[in-house]
Amino acid sequence: MNCRPGCGACCIAPSISSPIPGMPHGKRAGERCVQLSDDFLCLLFGDPRRPAVCSAFSADPVCCGESREDAIQLLGWLEQATA
Repeated sequence: MNCRPGCGACCIAPSISSPIPGMPHGKRAGERCVQLSDDFLCLLFGDPRRPAVCSAFSADPVCCGESREDAIQLLGWLEQATA
């Protein structure tokens, strides 16, 4: 599955414990990453400063569902289930 342009759910729903430029302590679940553009695109895509956890994420119907709203819910559920 390819990422949906303008989704950004993976930059909002999960927590990220790795440092992110502009967020040295990572981010909490449900918090919008500062590197997410107004168009819901990663500003660090292809940049070596992008956290490895972000680069390793692959869109999958299990995590992303059929829509951005599905992705927010599914990734949020996964975050809670693994906390």
